[in-house]
Amino acid sequence: MSAITFDTLKYANRLKAAGMDPRLAEEQAEALADALTEQTQLTTKTDLVELRMATKADLADAKTDLIKWVAGMLVAQAAVVATLVKLL
Repeated sequence: MSAITFDTLKYANRLKAAGMDPRLAEEQAEALADALTEQTQLTTKTDLVELRMATKADLADAKTDLIKWVAGMLVAQAAVVATLVKLL
């Protein structure tokens, strides 16, 4: 995410030059700066795409681990069954 540079002093001075009360102009400039800062913290489409790709990669890893675990359990079960058959 990119930061937006906003000159609050210049904005307040322009409002004062247009006839706005100096205190009100400064408050307006600060409020606008706060709003712009909050807006830059919103999620962008690029952020969502990156998150989606990371999630897909994590799911693929989990799927691989699960398949390995199940295959290992099947081999262990076959070994236990074979041992029991030999004993009986």
